Amino acid sequence: MTVIDSTILFVKQQLEKAEGGHDWFHIERVYKNSLLIAEEEDCNLIVVKLGALLHDIADSKFHNGDEAIGSSIARGFLENQKVDEVTIAHVINIIENISFKGGNFEKQFHSKELEIVQDADRLDAIGAIGIARTFNYGGYKNRPLYNPAIAPNLHMSKEEYKNSESPTLNHFYEKLLLLKDKMNTPTGKKIAEFRHRFMEQFLAQFYAEWDGEQ
Repeated sequence: MTVIDSTILFVKQQLEKAEGGHDWFHIERVYKNSLLIAEEEDCNLIVVKLGALLHDIADSKFHNGDEAIGSSIARGFLENQKVDEVTIAHVINIIENISFKGGNFEKQFHSKELEIVQDADRLDAIGAIGIARTFNYGGYKNRPLYNPAIAPNLHMSKEEYKNSESPTLNHFYEKLLLLKDKMNTPTGKKIAEFRHRFMEQFLAQFYAEWDGEQ
């Protein structure tokens, strides 16, 4: 069994009861997106694969805000698999720098592999699946769908973003609609353009229905 096969089994077990937008199927989609983007990039494919598979192994928002737990679990697993330290360190850097975190977070690490996995993860946050994931998480947190009296906060700090309880629709303006212009790779940008337009169409329809126009 290869280290990739072992990682897939490990991630499936770890995320067996995860929230629907951050479960194994999210990881699988990011993995596939990463492979698609990597076809057009000069990169270390093993790092890309491991980074994609382990990037959300323990999302901090499901672990009392602990931002170190994902890296710790990933490192323990990779060390047990006898993966070399250079590869482990690179994967850990991907895990620690991939998140949006309100859009005001300055990455402390840069690599082509991070750019690929980050684009793949962001693609899963937009388009049809991104919409589904957003409302699934909003339901999980018992947030209102929309409240016209509560405006989106476009200048949140990392802590404000992490602790936000605003209506689900605000998340489109606070994150999802911003991702198109934050993509790193040509392939990621091309796919994001299409998915971005789909979200704009959804929002137009949402407001029309909300206001009883159709």
